[in-house]
Formats: sequence, structure tokens, C-alpha cells
Amino acid sequence: MISASFDSTKTPLQDLLTAANNGKLQLPDFQRNWIWEDDRIQSLLASVSVSFPIGAVMLLETGGQHVRFKPRPIAGAPDRLAEIAPETLILDGQQRLTSLYRALLSVIPVDTKDAKGKPIRRWYYLDMKKAVAVEDDRESAVLSVPEDRLVKAFGGEITVNLTSPEREFAADLFPVNRVFANAEWRQSYNKHWQYAPEKIQLYDRFEQAVIKVFERYQVPVIALKKETPKEAVCLVFERVNTGGVPLTVFELLTASFAADNFQLRDDWNAREQRMKSQHPVLRTLQSDDFLQAISLLVTHSRRRDALAEGVPVDKAPGISCKRKDILKLEVDDWKSWADRVEEGFVRAARFLYGQKIFREKDLPYRTQLVPLAAIFVDLDKESETVGARQQIARWYWCGVLGELYGGAIETRFTRDLPEVAALVRGDAAAPITISESSFQPNRLLTLRTRQSAAYKGIHALLMREGGRDFRTGDPIEAQTLFDDDIDIHHIFPERWCKANGLKSGTYNSIINKAALSARTNRQIGGRAPSIYLPTLQREAGIEPTQMNQILLSHRILPDSLRADQFWDFYAARAEELLKLIESATGKSIAREPELFRSGAVQAEYDEGPPEWESEGPVAEAAS
Repeated sequence: MISASFDSTKTPLQDLLTAANNGKLQLPDFQRNWIWEDDRIQSLLASVSVSFPIGAVMLLETGGQHVRFKPRPIAGAPDRLAEIAPETLILDGQQRLTSLYRALLSVIPVDTKDAKGKPIRRWYYLDMKKAVAVEDDRESAVLSVPEDRLVKAFGGEITVNLTSPEREFAADLFPVNRVFANAEWRQSYNKHWQYAPEKIQLYDRFEQAVIKVFERYQVPVIALKKETPKEAVCLVFERVNTGGVPLTVFELLTASFAADNFQLRDDWNAREQRMKSQHPVLRTLQSDDFLQAISLLVTHSRRRDALAEGVPVDKAPGISCKRKDILKLEVDDWKSWADRVEEGFVRAARFLYGQKIFREKDLPYRTQLVPLAAIFVDLDKESETVGARQQIARWYWCGVLGELYGGAIETRFTRDLPEVAALVRGDAAAPITISESSFQPNRLLTLRTRQSAAYKGIHALLMREGGRDFRTGDPIEAQTLFDDDIDIHHIFPERWCKANGLKSGTYNSIINKAALSARTNRQIGGRAPSIYLPTLQREAGIEPTQMNQILLSHRILPDSLRADQFWDFYAARAEELLKLIESATGKSIAREPELFRSGAVQAEYDEGPPEWESEGPVAEAAS
């Protein structure tokens, strides 16, 4: 498709720069600003001056039906060009063309950076004598001069003064921004030297060796035709800009929407501020997540309308939130759906609060927010009943505990939206996410850090069960809401476990973890449960029966814990967690006899956390 949509030719450099100077050649607004370093600009000028290749540039014809990006003039061009509609846009070659335009055609200094990255402004000159003397060392002939045109030695002494044309003539230094308009400078130069034959001869040689090279220099140009689809333009742009930061789909749509005078970024920023300031669980939400939700709903609506009109199922448009489909969104799509989608994410946040997930760091999968919000939008008031919330919760926990949202998930999103909505409405059986979800008992043994979605999910379910702090008796839910330094800590302390010959893979499992306040954890220290429990009871004024109820709120059976019977505690707690998972997912889990007894656990599951739990720092307080 792309190969048939471009022309390849060579264009004089002067023509490209002239087109930039009159507004016919501009940049698409999604191009990021970037400033080349001073030494790179000098090297570029030297390369052109000896006809070395500087690489091809890629342009895009404007006026197509598929692609309408907001343009902006090349950096350094006159402000008035912003009112001119360009004929072509620069997709690749922005830095080279901008550097050459600023150095060769602009009447203001070039914005650049020094070797340390400090912003500086420079004029560029060619030493005429050096340029004609040594062609293979042309870089030595390119001189970078400060904005005030004074070159100073380390001690502050002025070594080069180019503050007037006469000083330029006297130094035989040619300003490169006169290379395409040199006749007047030459005439003044000869006059300054009173038409001395050696100076006329120097300029003649310089003109042939350098100026004519610039005038004849041609750049390979690949021009994409205006018929090229938007997704192809974006794909090409990202492939040729391998040295830069990949553009997000949001940035590309921002430029596209701007062509219709809609400021997508401003609109999104306001929505983002509202959602994240009011709902901490949404603080990791990204603009692309929001666009995916809109794309799901737009394509779902089109498919539903087509089916209602009698279009066969296999001929109706599909539901999609892939990049290529998001890039097809129009301004009207955003205007029609953005308010509803924002409300959908707010409803998703409220739903998560009901599941005892309050903060972004406790969210199992950010990605699952996308279908969750879309489902609430589609169901609208139908999502408000107890039965609807139970069905949505079952789907949600199947996704979390089945760990189904960590890989390529766009296809799953497209199934979730219609299938969960149909389930709530009683029009269909269990969604694929529910049917595919499974939890193996041995997974409990490898859940050791909160890097895992299932680990976070079980923590939330224990809060949903009413888990309370060992010392205060306060619900962990309330302490989390009030930011009382709650984290996951060992039930049998690490020090005790090591002293009793237990291996790290065993005692670091979620089976031996509970959510406690930092102060409670400090009071537990490294002591055996038979010691720290009575101490906590005495200091907090808690009766043993009350403490037993607190332990049961964490699905901990008190007797084995109080007796320091680790393996009895371990097997019983594992069984309770499996029951908790079965309750949340509505799916039975096949048990493995003796799995949580010492022999099987210590021998097989002590190799450290699995690979998918080792992708970042462990955000768990030490016990």
C-alpha cells in the first residue's frame, strides 16, 4: 500500500529552504521541537559544502482526505507563515532542514546547544582562505560565532570581532546566511579591499569551491502522496524516526484534531485533572486509555447499528481499539463520547472502591480500567443494580486472579465490552474472560511481591472481607483510606522463620502475609506469634476472643498461629485463600493434597519469585 503512494526524486536544497521560507513547506504539529548541538550543525554545513550526502528527507503532500494534520512553520521562519496553508509537510529530516534553514536563510541567530547541553545562539561563518585551501578538512573552515559576534579567549580577550560587515571583510569570513544571496556581499567585499586582485581571486575561488556547491546541492526527497492513509503515514513516520521518542496515538490525534480547530490536549488535560484529583485509583490513567475506551464504544455502536439494520454478523463492522482504529477517530467522535467516557471512568473508580481498591498502587491492572469504563458507559443505569454489580465484579476478579490483562489485551477488550454487557442484561452466558480464567493452587506459593496483579487482588479481597489491624482492630480499608502507612507484612516474622529453618520462598509467599500498619509490624518485631499476640492483646487492651476474630478477618485460623505451628497455619491459610478466590471468581479450584505441607513447598517452590514478578523494585516494607 505504501510503496504505491510515494514519489522519489532529488530536489535542490535551495528550493526546499525557499519553500520553508515562504510557508509552502511546513511541519506537522505532532513533530516535537528539538535543537541540534552546535558541533553537529557545523559538521552538517561542512558536509553540504563539499557535496557529501546528508540523507534523504520524507515529505507528505497536503490536501488529502485521509490525513489532515495541523501545520506549523519550521523553527526560525517568519511568524506570518502560520497563516499560510502549506503544500507539503516534513515527516523525516526536520533537524537537518531546520538547521540548514536557520544557518543559511534565517536573519536571526541559530538556537542550538553547546557540548554540555546548555542553550546557546550562534551565527555561522566560512573562513574563505581555509575553505579554498583544504577541501578534505572543510569542518575547520566552519566557524561558530556567539550571538554578539564576538569570539573571546578564556581570559575574556576578544579574538574575533564580526560586529560589522567591514570587520567580516577584513577577516575574510563569509556569513553562511548569505550563501544564496551573495552578490551584494561580494560587491561590498571587493570595494572594501579596493578591488585588490588577490582578494578578487580569493573570492572567485571561494565562489567556485563553496558557494556554487551549495547552489547545486540536491537532496533526495521521498514524497508521500496525499492519498496515503493516516495509519500508513504514522507508521512510516515512526519507522524513519528511530532515533527519537515514539509518538503516542494521542499526540497524532492531537495534531489531526487541531486541523479542525479542536484542541484535544486542552480538553483532555481538563478531564484528566478532574478524574485524578477526585479519584486516586485513576492517577495512572493515560490519555491512550481514554482513547481506547472511546474507540471501543464508537465501533461497538457502529456494529450494533449495522446489525439492527439487518447487516449479516460476518459483514458488520468489528469492535476495535487498536492503534489504527483509534487513528480513524474524528473530532465528532470525541465530542459525542468524551463526557460519557469520563463518567464511565468515574463509575469504574467507584466500583473499585467497593472492591476495596482505593489507590493507584493497589490497582491490579491499569489496562482493565479501559473495558471496565466502557462497560459502565454501555450499561448506563442498568449497571446500578446489585445483580449487575455482582456480575461485573465476577468478570473483574476473573480477569485479575486469572492474570489475563498483562499481555496483548486489545482483542480481549473487544470481547469484554459486548459480552459483559450481554451477561448483565441476561442475553448471554459467561464471557470468554470468565471461561478462560483459572487459578492453580500452587500459584499461591509464587505470589511473593506486589508486582503481581493476583497478589494485589488477594490483598483487596481480604480488605473486602473486613480484614482488621492486629493492634488497633481498625479495618484495613479505613486505614488505607486515611493513609495510615499500611503495607503487607509477614505473619510469622522473617527472623523467626529463618531461625526455624524455613526457606525464603516459603515464608515470603502471600500465604504468610497480611496487611498491617507499620507501627503494628514494629511491635511484632521478629518474635514468635505465641509471644507477640499476647503482647499486642495486653498493650492494646484486646481480649483473646477479640484477637481471634481479628485473625479470622484475615482468614487466619487462630489455634495454629498461637501454637507456633507453622505448617498447620500455612496449609489452613492457603485453603482459606483458595476459598476466597473461588468466592470472588465463582469458579472452583482443584486441590492438590499435601501441596502446602513442608516437603512439597520447601523442595519445589524456593527458587525465588518467578520472572513476571521481578520487573521492578519490591514495594513491600521489611518485617
